[in-house]
Amino acid sequence: MSVAVPDTAETRATVEDKEQLVRYLESGCKPKAGWRIGTEHEKFAFLTDTLEPVPYFGERSIKALLDGMAERFGWQPAVEGGHIIGLSDPATGANVSLEPGGQFELSGAPLENIFQTCQEVHEHLMQVREVGDELGIGFLGLGFNPMWKLDEIPVMPKGRYKIMREYMAKKGKLGRDMMFRSCTVQVNQDFGSEADMVQKMRVSLALQPVATALFAASPFTEGKPNGFRSFRSQIWTDTDPDRTGMLPFVFDDGFGFEQYVDYALDVPMYFVNRNGQYIDATGQSFRDFIAGKLPALPGEKPTMKDWADHMTTIFPEVRLKKFIEQRGADAGAWRRLCALPAFWAGLLYEQSALDAAWDLCKDWTAEQRQALRDAVPVEGLEATIAGRKLQDVAIDVLAIARGGLDARDIRGPGDKTEAKFIDVLDEIAQSGNSAADELLNLYNTQWDHNIERVYRDFAF
Repeated sequence: MSVAVPDTAETRATVEDKEQLVRYLESGCKPKAGWRIGTEHEKFAFLTDTLEPVPYFGERSIKALLDGMAERFGWQPAVEGGHIIGLSDPATGANVSLEPGGQFELSGAPLENIFQTCQEVHEHLMQVREVGDELGIGFLGLGFNPMWKLDEIPVMPKGRYKIMREYMAKKGKLGRDMMFRSCTVQVNQDFGSEADMVQKMRVSLALQPVATALFAASPFTEGKPNGFRSFRSQIWTDTDPDRTGMLPFVFDDGFGFEQYVDYALDVPMYFVNRNGQYIDATGQSFRDFIAGKLPALPGEKPTMKDWADHMTTIFPEVRLKKFIEQRGADAGAWRRLCALPAFWAGLLYEQSALDAAWDLCKDWTAEQRQALRDAVPVEGLEATIAGRKLQDVAIDVLAIARGGLDARDIRGPGDKTEAKFIDVLDEIAQSGNSAADELLNLYNTQWDHNIERVYRDFAF
């Protein structure tokens, strides 16, 4: 959720009109040879002896974890207000950042294939475990924290989170749960042209509930089943209606970069960052900012960095920046962290697969897409759309993705293509049982309703 916007000549430029913002998005167009895959994943850090959240300060702390990774593995510290709040690798573009409640996030480098991104995930998890083991800190990959209450979770020392926390309480009932108790895995992908972006955005939005169902892994709240397969997905339905949702306008005739800019301009602002300090601009208009009439900074106009920052505060199911972000999946185990980039690369990075995916969903109406999105957090693969069970749709979608990955013909150990990484999703689709179903079964049988067992059996 919190990838740093780089300080460049482009981002320092003053915004004078909307056309600049459109050109900014358009500059993301790349030839196919330049398309990359970026994987982001979050996980809960916990104290291995007590299973409590990890505080920011202290001998066993988030700060100690970040310091240890910087010292041992050469990451460069990112500092805010005198506190280390992240790590960066200028050579690759990868970052480690903190979510509001101390969730530990890897924002991976833009890589060429799934073998590389999976190796990156593996190396990152090895690093955090090596340092974490010495501190008595473990890591858990689920979509929602299975045990902690909101008031038990420490707040990380990042200025933007204080502003967001207070504003979200005014906009929805579950925004703070999103900030402090949820974890996701996301994939960032490129586009070649405006038309390519449009087709990819439409396929991604229509099929995002398929990914949500396949990756569902958040069935517990405060030690008990919560009635959802993906409570993390449900949270986004009551966080802030101004900046979330399925973006039905993407399917309108004439949609392109300009229409997305218009949408983003109408999303109320959170903040402006000046000299490392976050200035509260909640509810104010970026259109007024361009006109020099922002109440928080009267007479001042925005830079492109302000625009890039603003775009990071918009949270639809699929987000457009200079690339496309797939935002619909719960965090999970190592195999599923590799499966999500494979799933979306298979669907979007070969034209034949992209066309087949669009053919599958192009006749769904906005009402059908929304109904599916609303049903999936509870029903998972048992949901239906256009008279079909989502489990059957998922099987078809995975066959398309597998074909796309095989067509890419990028091979790794054993001469296998990237399609090997969606084997775990085929198992889920064929059985109809997601990780959430597996977790609930264990809770009701082997775990004897003791949620603490999840920290032992599902920690990285």
